[in-house]
Formats: sequence, C-alpha cells, structure tokens
Amino acid sequence: MKSNRVGPLAGIRVLEMAGIGPGPFCGMLMADLGADVVVIDRTQTGAQEPDLSQHALSRRGKRAVAIDLKTPAGVATVMELVGQCDTLIEGMRPGVMERLGLGPEPCLQRNPRLVYGRMTGWGQHGPLAHAAGHDINYIALSGALWYAGQPGEAPVAPPSLVGDIGGGAMYLAVGLLAGITSARTTGKGQVVDAAIVDGSAHMMTLLHGLMASGRMHGSRGTSLLDGSHWYKTYRCADGRHISIGPVEPQFYLQLREKLGLDADPAYDNQYDRATWPQLSERLAVLFASRDRDAWCALLEGTDACYAPVLSPDEAANHPHMQARGVYTRERGVLEANPAPRFSGTPAGAPGAIPRRGEHTDAVLADWLAR
Repeated sequence: MKSNRVGPLAGIRVLEMAGIGPGPFCGMLMADLGADVVVIDRTQTGAQEPDLSQHALSRRGKRAVAIDLKTPAGVATVMELVGQCDTLIEGMRPGVMERLGLGPEPCLQRNPRLVYGRMTGWGQHGPLAHAAGHDINYIALSGALWYAGQPGEAPVAPPSLVGDIGGGAMYLAVGLLAGITSARTTGKGQVVDAAIVDGSAHMMTLLHGLMASGRMHGSRGTSLLDGSHWYKTYRCADGRHISIGPVEPQFYLQLREKLGLDADPAYDNQYDRATWPQLSERLAVLFASRDRDAWCALLEGTDACYAPVLSPDEAANHPHMQARGVYTRERGVLEANPAPRFSGTPAGAPGAIPRRGEHTDAVLADWLAR
C-alpha cells in the first residue's frame, strides 16, 4: 500500500538510517510535515535495537524496512532506495557509512540529485570528529552552555534541547530542505554536514551581537538576559515558579505597576547593573509571598511579559496550549502535535509508530515496484 501523506512536504521521499537522537528527530519533523520517511532498521544480530515501544515518538509517521546492511544484497537494496529518494539522513560516526559502501560518493553516483544529510555532534572533520559525545558536550564546546547558570554555580541546560534538537535536528532539517530546493533548480545534489557544534554556535548569534554592543558580559549571571532582576524565574509561596522578562521599558513599567512598585525610585533605572542583585533579592521576597496561581491571576495575559513555569503535563492542560491544540495524548503518552502550522497545506495528526521492518514489503513495492 502506498504512503498517503498530507502537509507541505507531501511528495518528498526521505531515507533515514535508524539511529538515536537528532537524526531520527529530523526525520520525524519531516514526516510530521508530510514527507514519506522510510527508516532502515538493521536486521543482523548485535545491531543496536531501536526503541519500538509506544514511547519511540521520533519514529512516528514513518515507514520501516528491515535490511541486513552487512550483505551485498542488503547494500544493493539500500542503493535502489537511494535512487528513488530526495534525501538521506544518517547519524553514524564519520567513516561508518563509507565502510558499509553507502557513503556519499556511491550514493550520489546512483542519484545525482540526492541530498545526503550527515548528522553528528562534532562534524565530519576536525580533531574530535571520531570521539564519542552527547548534547551536553557539544554545547559546552560551542559556547552555548556558558550562560546557562548563575555566578558560582555550574551551568545547567535543558536536556537534549539546545544541542540535539536546536543545534542538530533543526539545522539538519533546514539544510536538507535547502539542498532539495537547490537540487530542483540545478539538478545536482550535495552533502549536508550538520554538526551540533556548528548549529549551537550559530544559535549564539544574538548573544554575540549583545556581547559586541557591551550588553552581555563574559562573567556568567551579570548581563541583562542572565543577571537582571527583571529577566528571571522566581519561587512562589507554594514552591512553584514563575518567569518574568520585560526587556523593553514600557513592559517593565507595566510590571512595576502591577506589582505596586511604580512609585519606588529603586526600580527607576532598569538597566543599572549595580542595582540588579539587591532588586533581585527584593523581588524574590515579594514573589515568595503568594502562590503561583495568585501571580497568574494578576499578571498573566498582560504586557508585563509573564508566564508560570509549567511542567510538561501542566503545559498540556494550560488554556492557551489547549486552545491551540499544541499537545495530544493519542498514544496514551504526552506528545506535541506537528509544528509549525501551514494555512494552505496543513499537516495531519501525528502518524503511527512502526514496528521494526513493518513496511518492508510495502515500501519495496511502492518505491521499487517489486
């Protein structure tokens, strides 16, 4: 049975080598938006088993084929699939795909329009290219982890978000789509080297600009986005937390008015760094005087730039998130619906999670007419 996909990427064929982390997430993103994503699971004994339970959400919406990559017949089958796809995603260490006989050179010979996407942490070359690593290591080296903390404290980053997803999967997706666009114009494919160190460093551009202007400083926790009293999270009386971030003076003024601080001259000089530590302590005492719901009632929906700090389950139940249909529990577990949204070619609901090799016969019949 042929794939029946809807969304802005309907008609795009993606071949994904099974793996973990940002590569599969990139494939999921493209599947969410309508691409026909076929993931190649290995069949040989000793291969790393992907999580095929209901929680393997990065496999959603894909079709799965099982192929023994250590046999000439298996490699030949993959090459046939390469000849029929727009792009390939692989997240092996540098050199692994070449040893399998599936590196960029033979694949591009088979399909000159192919966009060959390579997802790694360190990149395809450089002194660390062959070393193991994970999200925290890549963003530590790129500088993206530096500001994630307060003075005297160790930096802490949201697990897997800044590196694997932001600097990795999202940059690979942009690279693949740019490559596909170029191939449709020129008839020539190419290799996309998506390294998390590259992407997470690129994500620092706003902060680099602030550093150049003197508004971000080398010392952690002393700049407007990581040290001011008005761009911060605070603990409430019930132990939960809220966030404020009125960067612009008019929004800062509204926060002061809502908190009854508009007549207090101590808060007049918003950007005076010397006052930030003391005012942070004062606001900490103030916010600790009421529970989070009370602050939501006072500040949420205003221009004070406020939001409660919610757990994932709380976020799914928040009225704004529910109104937009951000989350779903179709599989009995919490997951986000496809994003972003398109007016003319909307994406469908999250697709099913395939079992290992579930669609082998169907894909071979569909793509290869076997």
